[in-house]
Amino acid sequence: MSVLDRKLLRDLVRIKGQVAAIVLVIAVGVMLQVMMSGLVASLSETRRAYYERNRLADVFAPVTRAPETVLARLAAIPGVALLDGHVTGGALIDLPGEAVPIQARAISLPDRGEPVFNIVYRIAGRLPEPGARDEALLLAGFADAHGIVPGDRIAVTLNGARRKLLVTGLAESPELLFVAAPGEMVPDPARYGAVWMPRAALAAAYDMQGAFNEALIALGRGASQDAVIDAVDRVLAPWGGTGAYGRHDLVSDRFVTEEIDGLATMSRAVPPLFLAVAGFLLYIVVNRMVQAEREEIGLLKAFGYTGHEVGAHYFKMVLAVALMGAALGCVLGILAGRAMVPLYTTFYNFPFLVFRPDPAAFGIGVTASVLAASAGGVFVLRRVFRLTPAEAMRPPTPPDFSRTLNFSGVAARAFDQPTRMVIRGVARAPWRALALSAGIAGGMALSSGMTTIYGSFDRMMALAFTVIDRSDATVFFVQPLGMTAAHDLARMEGVIAVEPFREVPAVLRHGLRTHRGSVSGMIAAPEMARAIDADLAPIDLPERGIVLGEALAGILDIRPGDMLQVEVREGRQPVLEVPVIRVARSLIGAPAYMRMDALNRALAEPGRISGVRMRVDSDRAEAIYDDLKNRPAVAAVSVAETARASLQKLMDQGAGSARYIMGAVAFIITFGVVYNAARIGMNERARDLASLRVMGFSRGEAGFVLLGELAVITLVALPVGSLAGWGLSFAIARGFSSELYQIPTEFDPFSHGFAAAFVLGAALVSGLLVKRDLDRIDLIAVLKTRD
Repeated sequence: MSVLDRKLLRDLVRIKGQVAAIVLVIAVGVMLQVMMSGLVASLSETRRAYYERNRLADVFAPVTRAPETVLARLAAIPGVALLDGHVTGGALIDLPGEAVPIQARAISLPDRGEPVFNIVYRIAGRLPEPGARDEALLLAGFADAHGIVPGDRIAVTLNGARRKLLVTGLAESPELLFVAAPGEMVPDPARYGAVWMPRAALAAAYDMQGAFNEALIALGRGASQDAVIDAVDRVLAPWGGTGAYGRHDLVSDRFVTEEIDGLATMSRAVPPLFLAVAGFLLYIVVNRMVQAEREEIGLLKAFGYTGHEVGAHYFKMVLAVALMGAALGCVLGILAGRAMVPLYTTFYNFPFLVFRPDPAAFGIGVTASVLAASAGGVFVLRRVFRLTPAEAMRPPTPPDFSRTLNFSGVAARAFDQPTRMVIRGVARAPWRALALSAGIAGGMALSSGMTTIYGSFDRMMALAFTVIDRSDATVFFVQPLGMTAAHDLARMEGVIAVEPFREVPAVLRHGLRTHRGSVSGMIAAPEMARAIDADLAPIDLPERGIVLGEALAGILDIRPGDMLQVEVREGRQPVLEVPVIRVARSLIGAPAYMRMDALNRALAEPGRISGVRMRVDSDRAEAIYDDLKNRPAVAAVSVAETARASLQKLMDQGAGSARYIMGAVAFIITFGVVYNAARIGMNERARDLASLRVMGFSRGEAGFVLLGELAVITLVALPVGSLAGWGLSFAIARGFSSELYQIPTEFDPFSHGFAAAFVLGAALVSGLLVKRDLDRIDLIAVLKTRD
């Protein structure tokens, strides 16, 4: 080992506290890079393999009822490589102890052989016997949530007829990765199920003998999906086709894709912030070391070491710290990624999901950490090359402080001597103070930004379920009914009020942008579910026109005054051209609002409603829900309290849980920045502080001079960091937001106050650690120091 390498090891041990702090900052940045990139790669690859092995269809074409002879016409469409028609329909599952009827989807299985598309992945049990009328596979996630096992029987209502089905096995399907009940946006395996039954039995239940109500299509190589969809729609139009759509518009795939895209965005945006902070800290540390070791650098050059050799020695220190941090970050990234996998399997029905780190993430993480560290080191090493032995071995020219602050008169009487020394210390080295203050401000920004996001998630929940939607439950009908259905429900004992609505599936188009969703028709002055503006005031729906949620307006890139094309996928399926009147604040989903009477006029279906929202007496709620189970016209019941609990669980244990990891990382970095600032101040002024001790200053007075400067630097950093954190919170909120939910961001005094308290606490702890070392200074060694 060379002399310089031995010196390198001694230097690393000597500043081990600062090295550990910087290594930790680098490690968390690389950890997030490896974890997020690995999750993106794992989710993407697992989804691709699952779709491929289980043959998920490329195009889905729902239809009211079409004879099987139509399949031949669909097969003749150019670009169609393979197709199949199957039967599907809505169902209700009645479980003991569940007051609310549970929505489900019934899907046909071939009476013989394997399905052409969407092959089920059996988790347990067996397939139903061919020709069996009361046997079914059950969605595994739903079964696990309710403790159902093969061999159990469940009560299922199919097309108004109640049947007892034997559960022969548990299964998953590629079309049901994300499962949410119709009318809800939150996945909850306990609140939505799926049953697979033999084709003949399900066709008999839904009056589909010799017919199908959904065509599944695989495209040939080079086929145009849009052209195939247009042709399919033309063929199925006479039979009640409601509009074919591609895999990217499948609700399940759309939400999984949004989750993957959100992770990919965060993996590109967040880790560089942490690595930039680490590079800044390394710059300060190495810069201080080079200044403190001027004489040693001069001696090394005098003994024959070249500028490149000496510069390489300090550069090795930078690389050693960066590589230690990168190595630790890679290990932590793998562990964190594996810990996150169960969270995704809880909310997404992958039959298997193994965390496989993306090899490129390791390379990117290590390279980025080395580059970030080197960027700061390069600027410092220029001084090493410029120093000649004669110049380096002379003490640096004393700075001229004659024009800095002088205290006289009232100022001299107002401040004691240690306080004046603190103020002069900051004033005489303004750039050093600004650099340290900027570092602390960066830590404050990370902490306040993440703390604001915590509050934003809670605010989103509160606004969504107490301001926008104030109902207790939502009842959906099997098909649109007259207003008498709302009156009937209003007369139920325990029902306080009802509010009818009309929900119409539609494809919304603006220019080249499209969105497959729905239009919500509401009464003129709704009280339970409302569109609100940025100030949380209710928006009066216009007689003509449409109001879009913020998320939907962003997807379509549309503004008030623009015209929106609405292709209705129900009934007569008219194509409407409506002006956009307002953009409403949306927090869950991507809603579009119209006056219900105007929507019904456009559909030529006056007085029709899709369901009602209800306010109920909590003491009678269970009896009301039990009564709704037995009403054939009721397709589903969504309870607000249950939906809120599901969304809270998703944010705490699912995708939103990443905010806790990022928050912990932000606070770790903040402490590392503050500790390094205190340690750097101690190292830079160790000789001055020790001299004060020799001159008769007490330990407390010497400590006051050091920690007073840290206090001033920290207090200056707080407002700057708070302002930067406010801006950063908008960027983080955009990263977490998706079509499922949008995170509102505004200045939260509590969040910024909490972050400021943490920074002050970190400064206090760092100051105590540094003062402990100051109290241990060897005064004899100071007396021997040559200036």
